[in-house]
Amino acid sequence: MPLGRRERKKQEKLDRIVAAASELFAEHGVDEVTTQQIADKADIGTGTLFLYAKTKGELLLLVQNAKYVEALEQGRADAESVPGVLDAVMAIVRPIVECNRIQIDNGRTYLREMVFGDPEEPRHGAALAIVAQTEEAVAAVLRRDDRVTEGDAATLAHIVSAVMFLSMAAGVNIALSVEEIVQDIRGQVEVLLPR
Repeated sequence: MPLGRRERKKQEKLDRIVAAASELFAEHGVDEVTTQQIADKADIGTGTLFLYAKTKGELLLLVQNAKYVEALEQGRADAESVPGVLDAVMAIVRPIVECNRIQIDNGRTYLREMVFGDPEEPRHGAALAIVAQTEEAVAAVLRRDDRVTEGDAATLAHIVSAVMFLSMAAGVNIALSVEEIVQDIRGQVEVLLPR
């Protein structure tokens, strides 16, 4: 069923907000952008902006969630053609790390918002759903190894997720390249896998 006029207008405003926030965050970083700048760029009032997202953190989640879904889809697709379990897990991880490192401060803020934000808020809930989907994808790869039970695969996937997030968010890793972070994660994941 096609959207009514009111729903289309709401969607158009949301699209303008996402485009404005995405552009400003990419150019200046989330910490240097005000909600007023986003509202001005989206050609709406700040009151209207707050109907769609109550904080800059929620705006960042709104912008980044779609990018993380794309990264996860890419990783899943890449992992399908990779035979080894460790290499296939890393095929899932790499695009997520790349996505997170496009604008390092935004990536770190996104992870902080995801982990410490209100899980009842829809944007945070969507971010947590992406984490769950990532863990499901990693668990599916881990189950390729006959020695890994269903329960162990889920637990290991949760640990892989934690390793990935800590490696991307840690202050000591700010200066590391995507490749260095991927190698850091790989080294930790390799220790977790059955030998």
